[in-house]
Amino acid sequence: MLCQQCQKRPATVHFTKIVNNHKTEFYLCEECARQKEDFKAFIPFSINDLLTGFLDMDKADVSVRSPGLLKCKTCGMDFVQFKKVGRLGCQDCYKYFAEELAPVIRRVQGGTKHTGKVPRRAGVGLRIERQIKQLKAQLQKAVEAEAFEEAARLRDQIRELERQLGQL
Repeated sequence: MLCQQCQKRPATVHFTKIVNNHKTEFYLCEECARQKEDFKAFIPFSINDLLTGFLDMDKADVSVRSPGLLKCKTCGMDFVQFKKVGRLGCQDCYKYFAEELAPVIRRVQGGTKHTGKVPRRAGVGLRIERQIKQLKAQLQKAVEAEAFEEAARLRDQIRELERQLGQL
């Protein structure tokens, strides 16, 4: 779709304006959107902006440690630089900035522990932990229902999985 205004460039901005229950839609290129009076507040947005926005919301939490002094010993990235680019420099940055990152990750993802899908080859320990947790819930229900044979079977399964987990 071409820009409604210039009819030259592809429309990359879709804007819906509702005034007095009258809906108007605009399909504009970025350049025409910048020139249009209704889009004066138009600011390109990225995931990095989102993350750094969340970081700025945590200034009270971050002030416990001076963020200017935080620096990853592996890659040399400091926390101020991370806030500018919105990306960490290396895997060790997660350790060095853990205290500052935890509230941000918790806010964005709802928690700091991964609960989604895990690749079969990579997450053997995590998969076993989840299975144990599920079996313990079933065990609790079996005990409450006084199904003791089922409870004993579940207990043995849990022990076997805990043994496997200990060997990893």
